Amino acid sequence: MDNLILALGWAGLYGPMALGAIGSMIGCALAGQAACGALLETETGHGRYIGIAAMPSSQSIYGIVVMFALNRELTIGNAPGLAAIGLLCGLALLFSAVYQGRCCASAIHVSKIRPEIFGMSLAPAAIVEGFAVFAFIFALVLSEGVPA
Repeated sequence: MDNLILALGWAGLYGPMALGAIGSMIGCALAGQAACGALLETETGHGRYIGIAAMPSSQSIYGIVVMFALNRELTIGNAPGLAAIGLLCGLALLFSAVYQGRCCASAIHVSKIRPEIFGMSLAPAAIVEGFAVFAFIFALVLSEGVPA
């Protein structure tokens, strides 16, 4: 049983980075595919489409920071806390990156037709990013309470 608890602790240490990176890959791919389509259909604004496609990559960075914040000697006493914080934060980052990618893809599609609303069309992606920041900050705060 102790080995299972320690394994979950290790998963909690690496989880925020790994799950955040998986979400970023999916989110950037979704937005990137929309950007590629927009490049074929428009004559201008190509740089902004590519820039928007990279927005979901921030969740990987948040995951790396949380991973370093949780990094400590793993014991039976702290493994459950590390697992809970790391895995739940990682899942939040994964889902936020995927849905941010979908929001970015929608913004790209809309701005092909009406370029003047490009800025407003990014509001949903920014809101989703805010939830990723909440998960990130709360994980950092909670990490201080896990014994070293």
